[in-house]
Amino acid sequence: MASKKLKLLFIGIFSLLSFGVFAQDTGVYNVFDSSVISTKGQAQQNEFMNNTYDFPAKPRNQLEVGISGGMFSVSGDVSAKLPTPGFALHIRKALGYVFSLRLQYVYGVAKGLNWKPSYGYTNNPAWAGYSAAGLQPVYYNYRAHVQDLGLQGIFTLNNVRFHKQKSGMVMYAGIGIGGTIYDTKINALNGNTPYNFGSISSSGYTNRKDIRKQLKSLMDNSYETNAETSPNNAKVFGQTFKPSGTVLGGIAFKLGKSVNLALEDRFTFIKSDLLDGQQWQEHPIAEPVQTRDFDTYNYLSLGLNFNVGAKSVEPLWWINPLDYAYSEINNPKHMKLPKPVFDDEDGDGIVDQLDRCPGTPAGVKVDSHGCPLDTDGDGVPDYKDKELVTPTYCQPVDADGVGKCPDPECCKNMVAANANACNIGDLPSISYRGNSSVLSSDAKAMLATVASKLKNSASCSITVTGYPAASKASQALCNKRVDAIKAYLTEKEGISADRINTNCEVGGGDANTVDIKTN
Repeated sequence: MASKKLKLLFIGIFSLLSFGVFAQDTGVYNVFDSSVISTKGQAQQNEFMNNTYDFPAKPRNQLEVGISGGMFSVSGDVSAKLPTPGFALHIRKALGYVFSLRLQYVYGVAKGLNWKPSYGYTNNPAWAGYSAAGLQPVYYNYRAHVQDLGLQGIFTLNNVRFHKQKSGMVMYAGIGIGGTIYDTKINALNGNTPYNFGSISSSGYTNRKDIRKQLKSLMDNSYETNAETSPNNAKVFGQTFKPSGTVLGGIAFKLGKSVNLALEDRFTFIKSDLLDGQQWQEHPIAEPVQTRDFDTYNYLSLGLNFNVGAKSVEPLWWINPLDYAYSEINNPKHMKLPKPVFDDEDGDGIVDQLDRCPGTPAGVKVDSHGCPLDTDGDGVPDYKDKELVTPTYCQPVDADGVGKCPDPECCKNMVAANANACNIGDLPSISYRGNSSVLSSDAKAMLATVASKLKNSASCSITVTGYPAASKASQALCNKRVDAIKAYLTEKEGISADRINTNCEVGGGDANTVDIKTN
């Protein structure tokens, strides 16, 4: 009957808590959400939002309500039977990200039965009906109803993480103080008659299973006799009261935003040796002596915990307090960042790290690389060029950017004479290694020679030819190589782009060699 009532109690509590809790959705904690800050913390939150204080206010966090069921057992002078059921209820509140307080009520029923006979029971009033004549043995047993109400300080062990945001699992440990009341009974009578334990065969004390089987057949389940108690013990509700201390450890797994599953083990110590109704050491001949040890009880449980509370974040032990700091470092949204300052020594608008021509005079127009403009590409910047646009055929120019154009009456004949010839001699070939398209130092030196000849022969133009294989990859590499040569001659050496043609001929020569020839 009691078992059915306990099941109904569990079902009813789970239903009520589920109805009120699963509808809640607090979302992810946002440090800028002032709606979850208490009235007391609003002043600090305002200072934080105005960047006058470094730390946000601690948010309101939900209260945890939990229920658990598990195995309850007593450790004392009488051997415990298999652990019997127990249950517990608690409420828990975080005071910080690591420390929280929990008020817990535990109820358990523990049973014990010695499989060895005892003879020194004469000082135990619970066995007063048994005669010591002939050293008739008894088998110590008990059933204890235990209730515990305690306040515990719990420390979360793994929510402060440096390399991970947060987890769906937390480990915790705690200590606590409280009060325990218990009522212990002995099964000493068969109706009104003492048991005849002498009928139990315990030869050799080796067959524990058989002896307990005989005891089960002999004894009923009445537990009608009050166990021994101390007359100095305080009483609460007619039961013995003792202060208690508790140590505990557990692990909780998050099942949702408002519910988690916890596996926990707790040990409780009380200053009493009579939790199991027995405090006398056994001796087959001498008088029994009182033991000096104290009984303890253990509660190993599996429970469901629910977070309750509106306009609050989840309990702080589920939150990593470093989340906000790391988020702000990675993606600043709130911190005051100084305006970036980049050095530009010559004041041309191109920062020194990107300026290819540092020291440009003030007021001189520059290109995107910070170099003075050279409109006609004659090698003399515009601010020094006395002939801003010098035709290509009048180049090279002198130091003032002035070209040497032929006399008007000679121009036509000169152009005709040079239309099909360019007398600048043979030009070098450029070699590449492997699949590289980057110009080596030797290649750049050769291209400087080509540029010098072109500047001295304004009527000449060239073709840069590579010889790729038939594959698309080889042809793409060829295009990169000839384009790199053209880019170097135009951008570094100042040769006009319309004087340079590029070409890739499949199978026309060595794939790693690029020829430069006049047109």
